[in-house]
Amino acid sequence: MLMVALMSAVSVTAFASDAARAAAKQVIELKDGSTVYIFKDGKMGMEDKLGRAIRMEKGMVMETKDGQKIIMHGDEVMRLNPLLREGHRGP
Repeated sequence: MLMVALMSAVSVTAFASDAARAAAKQVIELKDGSTVYIFKDGKMGMEDKLGRAIRMEKGMVMETKDGQKIIMHGDEVMRLNPLLREGHRGP
């Protein structure tokens, strides 16, 4: 039963980020399992590995899956959160 819940959570996360991926100019997977969305204006929003928009400090250095370093510019949590939730109903 726990396995079914985990699998459905992963599929919901994948569905939730479709709108965010469409709105972003670039999507970068990070080493820790989180994802950075870079919007057309160059500002960034970050999704944790559970699919939630999270707050990041400006200038924070992050490592991509392939070992590159990127620096956080603009904390767009309020911009990313509705995109991640798009298509979901409920409380």
